[in-house]
Amino acid sequence: QVQLVESRGGLVQPGGSLRLSCVGSGFTFSKYAMGWFRQAAGKERELVAIITGAGGRTNYSDSVKGRFTISRDNVKNTVYLQMNSLKPEDTAVYYCNARGVLSSGVVTHWGQGTRVIVSS
Repeated sequence: QVQLVESRGGLVQPGGSLRLSCVGSGFTFSKYAMGWFRQAAGKERELVAIITGAGGRTNYSDSVKGRFTISRDNVKNTVYLQMNSLKPEDTAVYYCNARGVLSSGVVTHWGQGTRVIVSS
């Protein structure tokens, strides 16, 4: 069974930092691109960051460039999102995502989401 288990989010003050993690199991982790998405209240889910299977390429939303860093550890089957200089507009539920290509085509898996609140 495929699982993406996200770490606990939390309440952070503006300007603060938080690291999210997501542990995958039930699939060949290193062959999947990983990503983080977020959804704020009343908003559409949006892409935050993605990283290729070997970790050689990353892409970020313009809104988080220079503040967030996505990384992965394929030995631990874990993807991370280091969030620095947090702003109130970063408040959202953050979702871990895995994307891979199987014989059946492109397959996507989702974590359950973890809530991040940036507020003083």
